[in-house]
Amino acid sequence: MKRIAIQGEVGSFHDVASHRYFEDEDIELICCNTFEDVFAAIKADPTVIGMVAIENTIAGSLLHNYELLRDSGTIIVGEHKLRISHSIMCLPSDDWDDITEVNSHPVALMQCREFLKHHPRLKIVEVDDTAGAAKNISEHCLHGHAAICSKAVADIYGMKVLEEGIETNKHNFTRFLVVCRPDMVPTLCHTERINKASIVFTLAHTEGQLSQVLSIFSFYKINLTKIQSLPIIGREWEYMFYVDITFDDYQRYRQSIEATRPLTTQITILGEYENGKSTV
Repeated sequence: MKRIAIQGEVGSFHDVASHRYFEDEDIELICCNTFEDVFAAIKADPTVIGMVAIENTIAGSLLHNYELLRDSGTIIVGEHKLRISHSIMCLPSDDWDDITEVNSHPVALMQCREFLKHHPRLKIVEVDDTAGAAKNISEHCLHGHAAICSKAVADIYGMKVLEEGIETNKHNFTRFLVVCRPDMVPTLCHTERINKASIVFTLAHTEGQLSQVLSIFSFYKINLTKIQSLPIIGREWEYMFYVDITFDDYQRYRQSIEATRPLTTQITILGEYENGKSTV
């Protein structure tokens, strides 16, 4: 059985992504309040695996999670891209006329902005977790409250779905990373399937350095799927560059990494893994 640390409660999108990625495997969830707690759980027990959201096609990157990933020393061994569909639900005895307040994670609320515009009388309250909102309403019998979360949560906490698919954009996906301690990598990573990597590097503060690095990747026919810059604290106007790359030749990819080293002040491979599938 695999033990998976997630941010959120049972029924959260992290829960769904964990079961989709580890399909047909027995898993035990470790539900954490924050992403810091997820990485703390991995540090405390080397057998624990983390499932961590890193970006959403609408809300963008979770910048703080890049820092947590780098500082934790964990390795990315996989990813999963999950279609995010939101539903609004309430206690079984409530209905639309009873609802005065809606609770959910701020990103979920943002993703349902158009729907909420059509219900201006509802008070919007941000909470830490989508599934946790439903759990809290159910456990405390909060009449008049509704939660925005995954439809699957309704059965878990005995809630009634008022409406499904209330997200504004139907092409709404979140990318989750599967992370673990270095000594767990051999048991989780299928080396023959590796065709993607995540790296982070810093550059000397001189003209043209970034374009030279990107030119090397282009020369080796390495495809950049994402580049994210974050400021280096205490070093004004200097940045770390987080880059995701895909490739069809592992040796050529490794050659490209070695070719970029002389141009960087530091380069770290955060993980090599299989390009993740998307599920609905």
